[in-house]
Amino acid sequence: MARYSSIRNGSRPGEHKPIGAATVTERWSRDHRSLTVAALFVMCSSALAVQLPAGTEIQLRLTTKISTQSSKPNDKIEAVVISPVMASGQFAIPAGALVRGTIAKVTQSTKPDERSSLTLAFTELEIEGAKTKFAAQVAGVDNARESIDDQGQISGIVASETISGRLDAGLSKLGEKAAGFAGVLETVKKAVLKAPESDIAYDAGVDLVVKLTAALELKGPSGPGPAAKLVPIVNEDALADLVTRQPFQTVAEKPPKPSDVTNIMLIGTQEQVQKAFAEAGWSSAAALSTEAKLETFRAIAEQRGYKEAPVSVLLLDGRPPDGVFEKLTNTFAQRHHLRVWKRPDAFGGQPVWVIAATHDTGIEFSEQNRTFIHKIDSQIDHERAKVVNDLLFTGRVKSVALVDRPAVPQHGMNATGDNVDTDGKMAVLVLQ
Repeated sequence: MARYSSIRNGSRPGEHKPIGAATVTERWSRDHRSLTVAALFVMCSSALAVQLPAGTEIQLRLTTKISTQSSKPNDKIEAVVISPVMASGQFAIPAGALVRGTIAKVTQSTKPDERSSLTLAFTELEIEGAKTKFAAQVAGVDNARESIDDQGQISGIVASETISGRLDAGLSKLGEKAAGFAGVLETVKKAVLKAPESDIAYDAGVDLVVKLTAALELKGPSGPGPAAKLVPIVNEDALADLVTRQPFQTVAEKPPKPSDVTNIMLIGTQEQVQKAFAEAGWSSAAALSTEAKLETFRAIAEQRGYKEAPVSVLLLDGRPPDGVFEKLTNTFAQRHHLRVWKRPDAFGGQPVWVIAATHDTGIEFSEQNRTFIHKIDSQIDHERAKVVNDLLFTGRVKSVALVDRPAVPQHGMNATGDNVDTDGKMAVLVLQ
């Protein structure tokens, strides 16, 4: 029988880092017993205070909009924890806990090459109605074009850093020599591209990583949050067999090269799949078309987001995906994205879907392919954990397991030449 284990966001035992929420469904193949959340909570309940050191990272999702155009110092902000945090083997902060704070500093740009800036101060944590003072600052904004310094200040982009801005500079120089021709090009540019936006604006739903700037002491451990309602998957042998029978690598359509590795399986109806991703804040990708390609170019040139951006076609068993979902903030260069294929199998009378998920971390022009291509995070297990956490947080997941696939290579390369590193395991989520 395949071994079942936990899903983690790259952390090792004992580290004070957010964990993949499927840790609460750890299964020990040695004696076939499941360590349920309830049992884990009882074991931990007798413990004393839980300590989280300065530097501990917490994954949050904004529930209020913030912007350098409209936000002012001392404006209140709120977010929710989206992945439980552990300390010394105990759940310290559950998913679903509330975090509050204020806008500490805001600067709106007034000139094309002046950076806007925003600093947030998080000061209160609420777990099941109990409020605790704490101190945390922003350490990262998921899939955002802005930069964050060591003090947690978020700095916006300037126009000269975008392709659109560089075109303006080039046209200005051209105008010194050929004003008429430069004017024609300027008219064409304005018809196609907009002026780059330098303001910082994050809607509710944007994911952040914050880190504690001072140690935090909690009165005791907590539960994991929404994952506490998970139940074990029945018929583990049948599930292991189902997983190991699935193809593990996709193939690019043009040119036909081995590409992304499948790393997630969903069990549920098409409606359940669509609802789960919609509630997790993921968008469906647009089909490849001339219009979509033009919009993609605009997003690249203006350094902005395009949440329905198309993706290249990858085949699994010779078939294109049945669906594509993606999640980004305000730049096309960075996005979470995945392709979904419906399989001819069923489990527990429910349809089976297989997913290849990767995280785009940058974009560059490929002379070989004569187009822009994304670079991915080679550690694709991180993206597997991100998808699991996001879907768990919706409450639409009934069961989770992580199944070994010994035949899957742990190191490889995708169709565009990026390294792919994985433990080879597949996360399985039963939807409800």
